[in-house]
Amino acid sequence: MLIVAGVFGLLLALGMPIAFTIGISASTFFPLQETLPYSLTVQRMITGTQSFPLLAVPFFILAGHLMNAAGITTRLLNFADALAGHIVGSIAHVSIVLSIFMGGISGSSNADAAMEARIIMPKMREKGYADGFSACVLAYGSLIVPIIPPSIGLVIYGFVGQVSIGKLFIAGIIPGVLMGVALMAITYAIAKKRGYDSVNLPQRKSLYEMALSFKESFWALLFPVVLVVTIRVGLFTPSEAGAFAVVYAIGIGLFVYRELDGAKIRHALRDAVEDNAIVMLIVSTAAILGYVLAYGQIPQQIARFILGASETPILVMCIVVLILLIAGTIMEGTVNILLLTPIFLPIIQRVGYDPVHFGIIMAILIQIGGVTPPVGVNMFTVCSLADVSVESFLIESWPFFVALMFVVILLVFVPEITMFRPNLLM
Repeated sequence: MLIVAGVFGLLLALGMPIAFTIGISASTFFPLQETLPYSLTVQRMITGTQSFPLLAVPFFILAGHLMNAAGITTRLLNFADALAGHIVGSIAHVSIVLSIFMGGISGSSNADAAMEARIIMPKMREKGYADGFSACVLAYGSLIVPIIPPSIGLVIYGFVGQVSIGKLFIAGIIPGVLMGVALMAITYAIAKKRGYDSVNLPQRKSLYEMALSFKESFWALLFPVVLVVTIRVGLFTPSEAGAFAVVYAIGIGLFVYRELDGAKIRHALRDAVEDNAIVMLIVSTAAILGYVLAYGQIPQQIARFILGASETPILVMCIVVLILLIAGTIMEGTVNILLLTPIFLPIIQRVGYDPVHFGIIMAILIQIGGVTPPVGVNMFTVCSLADVSVESFLIESWPFFVALMFVVILLVFVPEITMFRPNLLM
């Protein structure tokens, strides 16, 4: 196992793509074992993707690309502006509200970060916002997207941990909104102090204007509601809901908004194939490493270590939260879910926490890794597209980091916030 860990660390340090880092390092374990044939690596890669719930992932990825191509993003941006455009720091608040709405559309934080960096960053510059502050608002706001359904990360967590994906979808709504509220509070405080959009603010939109904007966005806003309701009443499984999402996106784009055409569909299909190839390659190589970890009884050893330190539920949860926070800074989110769920979920269940509750906390912590070095996928995406230095991003980021950690701590100590809706509806 030390050789596997050493190869993994070396390849990660060299910057090799994470899928190959996982696959190559895990494969070094088999030649050292007389009883394990090397052909097991291929078998594990294949069997690791043979799961009906996992079909939801490519469907939701394709649906997200189709909905973006269908003109939904523009309408949601206008509705977000109608709701938050009159607040001090207006355009920053609009970007956060847009991320909340996009959570019900794309399920990909990195896609949302890239989209907002292209659309909103120029407007923030025009209004005199500091580049580091603007980049933080966009990158941290994008972390809301994978918490609100449909969430690719929650689908993968449910698949690995054998946890109800329907409950996870329902449980993610309130924590996702709380993340948005916390980020908007910090944004308001900073904008007020620095005078961003504090004068000549647009007038609050009238109820008629809000209603008109809502009407234009209705079909986009309806989708996450339909998704949760159909899963709740048993009409669709999560995988079937993913297929429905694709049909829904095409129908809205072609017949309601009439902005989807053959060229846009081909472009969405190409992007979806690329995204799915990345995700499924990581899933398949992670299956090799998962087998190696199970064979070496690593989860049991980690469990004994943590429970040996304390069996007090809240202390165990705090230890796991700290480990997940650190892990999020050095590995990509999908990898963390695939590798760490089998290790920590049994520990958390043993001390009495609900797996749905833990799944939401884990998802948030792993997403925070997207805005922290050295990996920081969302951070690097926004900084590169908006031509902002990473140094200025990091200087401005600590208030936003504290805001999200406050939400995590609140969820840890008050699990009813997460579990209220799943317990009520399911």
